[in-house]
Amino acid sequence: MAQIELAGITKKFGDVTALRDIDLTVKDNEFFVLFGPAGAGKTTLLKTIAGAEFPEQGLVKINGEIVNHVESKDRNVSMVFENYALYPNLSVYDNIASPMRSKLYKKEEDYIEKAVDKVTKMMKINHLLERKPSQLSNGQRQRVALGRCLVREPNVFLMDEPLAHLDAKLRHFMRGELKEMQTSINSTTIYVTHDYMEAMSLADRIAVLNHGEIVQIGTAQEMYYTPENEFVACLFGEPEINILQVERHTDGGKVFFRMPGQNVSLYPAEDTQKSLLEALTDNIHIGIRGNDISFAFEKPGEDWIEGTVYANEPIGNKVIMTVKVEDIKMAVTCPNDTAADLDQKVYIRFNMKNAIYFNGETQEFITRNNMMRYTKRRREG
Repeated sequence: MAQIELAGITKKFGDVTALRDIDLTVKDNEFFVLFGPAGAGKTTLLKTIAGAEFPEQGLVKINGEIVNHVESKDRNVSMVFENYALYPNLSVYDNIASPMRSKLYKKEEDYIEKAVDKVTKMMKINHLLERKPSQLSNGQRQRVALGRCLVREPNVFLMDEPLAHLDAKLRHFMRGELKEMQTSINSTTIYVTHDYMEAMSLADRIAVLNHGEIVQIGTAQEMYYTPENEFVACLFGEPEINILQVERHTDGGKVFFRMPGQNVSLYPAEDTQKSLLEALTDNIHIGIRGNDISFAFEKPGEDWIEGTVYANEPIGNKVIMTVKVEDIKMAVTCPNDTAADLDQKVYIRFNMKNAIYFNGETQEFITRNNMMRYTKRRREG
């Protein structure tokens, strides 16, 4: 397939800088995900690779060849758009077959028929072949657009939120199909999403974008366990990670923390002590995920923090309880049979072994427990 290289890519729309000095290499046969909030620059970056947008600065390379001034049709890329971009006058069959009937990539009709049959069965739209796009639901149109992308064997597949309009069950099914497709045909795939579950389940590696810049590149494990900063930490996980502002104290050369207005001391794991002592600020933030907070409605001991139930939301196989301590709200992951009344007293305790520490001034990652384990994961990834 192809290796994609971007060097110093900057793209502007008038006074707005959509991409700023992007350096990125997508390896041959890699499933690479561009992830971030709306307006981060994900789609613009994808279009720049496709040739639908041309950068003001920087180089775009496909298999080592500079393609800045090569038109989209000559880059041998296959792209699926979030807004479908189907031919309204063609049937589902002809829409999917259209790439294989172009002058550049023309195939025999027997080949086309087999390829369309294979991809439509995978997409579960083989019963819709004679319909026009106007006769389809949004989810069906999205599957037709995806099928048209997958039916070819290009240098690289470019996918802009291709599952966005599918229902939850079909989206889960298609995630598995896309990963299997990428493995079976050894394709290079660049995939845009703002769904962290899609990013983590599909990606070999992920690039997190924000305001046109790459914040972090790494595996799903790195994003979740060793995020570059608080912004990345908050993007991955449900419920969102709790960021606690704490006061740093030392006693006998050891660091411990206290939340403002609380007398309960929070003791970091032993192997984080050195990094926390050397941190150049007393302004430390602690990241605690909801499943690392224990709760009880009767106080089990002195090292538990008292709060009140602010909200209690059943979400399938779990309950997200929002606990208010002073003016701070924290999300706690609870068993699905947890019942609580609003303003009811509740006591919580943090599992400090899984805490993530950030510089409160820069919001940059400092350390977490068992770093060698995650360093090993990064090497293996």
